[in-house]
Amino acid sequence: MVVVGAGLAGAQTVAALRAHGFGGRVTLLGAEGVPPYDRPPLSKELLTRPEPVWLSADLGVDVEALADDVRLSERAQALTTGQDGVVVTTARGDVAADAVVLAVGSVPIVPPGFAASSVLHTAADADRLRSALRSTGGRGLRLVIVGAGWIGAEVAGVAAGAGADVTVLEAADAPLSRQLGGEVGAHLAGWYADAGVGLRTGAAVAAVDGSGVVLAGGEHVPADFVLTAVGARPASGWLAGVLPLDARGALHVDGDGRVPGHPGVWAVGDVASRAHPVFGTVPGGHWSAALHDPDATVRAMLGVEPAGTGHAPYVFSQQLGHDLALLGLPAPGSPVLLRGVPGEGPWAALYLDPVEAAGHAHGGVDGGADGVATVRAVLLVDSPRDVGGVRRLMSRGEPLRLDLARATDPAVRLKTAVV
Repeated sequence: MVVVGAGLAGAQTVAALRAHGFGGRVTLLGAEGVPPYDRPPLSKELLTRPEPVWLSADLGVDVEALADDVRLSERAQALTTGQDGVVVTTARGDVAADAVVLAVGSVPIVPPGFAASSVLHTAADADRLRSALRSTGGRGLRLVIVGAGWIGAEVAGVAAGAGADVTVLEAADAPLSRQLGGEVGAHLAGWYADAGVGLRTGAAVAAVDGSGVVLAGGEHVPADFVLTAVGARPASGWLAGVLPLDARGALHVDGDGRVPGHPGVWAVGDVASRAHPVFGTVPGGHWSAALHDPDATVRAMLGVEPAGTGHAPYVFSQQLGHDLALLGLPAPGSPVLLRGVPGEGPWAALYLDPVEAAGHAHGGVDGGADGVATVRAVLLVDSPRDVGGVRRLMSRGEPLRLDLARATDPAVRLKTAVV
């Protein structure tokens, strides 16, 4: 077996191969030159963790001990597939194997004209940003962050807490509008001012230069350091023309991680848009997918009995003094109901199935005639103790149907609203 990618998904794949009895040769190819580590702490704990969270210590996954051939500085450059197996080509030559697991991760999106900005994706990126903040003790550093998504918000809060002068520029009308929808994102906007961060929505950036950013309208916003955090895409460009990549660069795989029509080719993590029995096609990029999907994929590769019904997508964030957990997969146009009141303690957003909601004659978002609806996702805000219970509800392998009158009452335990 050859595993391409030495991040969380790649390390978990190697660990699963050995855990499920694979005794053959395992080769692991990485591109970053360091052992596998967990990426979320790079932003969430930028200043409190000066070194990466190594997976060998955090999860007990030591790829050097588990794999036969570990090449952490050997980027995959080409893939050849055939009935007799696969060949991965690197600068050093070819690596032949019976099967390949593509755990290639992602690369940050850097729009044209943004070359003068920095990104936060690797441990080296975190070192550069950390050094900039510490060069002035944080005080007085003018930090402009392009994008009010997960990473932008997390870094903004950390940097402002260290004394930096932070401005976040967001092209949409609300933070996290692409991930959570504009209605929910609007409830988060006030967090920025509370944390001492300037937020400008509807502020499209045209270019980044050595002294700051230029907005689409021509205004110049000065900065000592510009961080671009507008998303990421799969690191799959080297696979173009060989495998069927979609417009994002993702591979659409079945529920086990197979790439249809290409025997011996499997994909996990950021590059895999995976079929799910409840949520449909789940795009890569969820930390939970990198953590859990390799086990299911390896079981399918080796013919080992599946462990259970799978897991719901899960994203967590600590930003601007608040905890967020998104469980499930909101669909475009999902109607939203709130559980609790934003700004008055913990609250949650329930994302209803938009197709089901559209089919109701009354056109409302309060469920069918019986007040029951399918909930595709739940956003928990400042409710860390509820995460485990909601994860279990969302991961049962069947749609979550809730009595909405009970589900929207914060005095009622959510699990008692299940019908």
